[in-house]
Amino acid sequence: MSFFTDKVVVVTGGTDGIGRALVSFLMEQGAKVVTCGRNYDKLYHLQTVYAGKTLLALSADVSNEADCKKLIQQAVSVFGKIDILINNAGISMRALFSETDLDTIRRVMDVNFWGSVYCTKYALPYILQTKGTVAAVSSIAGYRGLPGRSGYSASKFALQGWMEALRTELLESGVNVMWVCPGFTRSNIRNVALNKNSEPQKETPLDESSLMSPEECATHILKAIEKRKRTLVLSTQGKETILLTRFLPELADKMVHKFFFKKGVLVK
Repeated sequence: MSFFTDKVVVVTGGTDGIGRALVSFLMEQGAKVVTCGRNYDKLYHLQTVYAGKTLLALSADVSNEADCKKLIQQAVSVFGKIDILINNAGISMRALFSETDLDTIRRVMDVNFWGSVYCTKYALPYILQTKGTVAAVSSIAGYRGLPGRSGYSASKFALQGWMEALRTELLESGVNVMWVCPGFTRSNIRNVALNKNSEPQKETPLDESSLMSPEECATHILKAIEKRKRTLVLSTQGKETILLTRFLPELADKMVHKFFFKKGVLVK
């Protein structure tokens, strides 16, 4: 029997990428899964794939507090409890701050930070009862500010600082709080990343074929949840970046700049 058998798991942003892989693996392992997204066609497809099984796929925008509250209430109404919350829903951006409309940064913060806060606020009373887990999918950008992604970096710094505070508050409660930094992963997140005008850029500057698959990433996340880890950094590049930023920050500035810029132009 799997660790996740009969556990009620809420996964935000479960229609694409890492979230979709998490939903798939959790269903295979006998979990009762509640997920959400904004695309009705993708939600309908999920329900069709898992027809007759314990999946609840709901329309919700995590940047909307009322939607988050309703998501958690429906999860409890249908399944009676919540064991695990995975705050996965997220959005990225790619634009120099000097050229960026403030709505771009506001939107990124609303989804990446406030979406996790809202869902956790309403799910926490139930997770305290089950002594379960609150997890969040973060980024190396939560340890190291990345050029062209100032709003995204801000949202992940905020997310990790808040999660660390929450973990410390709950240290003796039996609830585990953890965050995961996957590194660059194949997904749709770069295609829907916001440009300077707060519109989807509809392209990716990276070679997606060379990146970690969502399935591999999801496998690592679920293992970390089972082991009740504190943090998980999945890429060697990410681990090196964190260490370099901590001990040689000025060198890190130069190396990160070189990675993202070519002849003064943002290329990644």
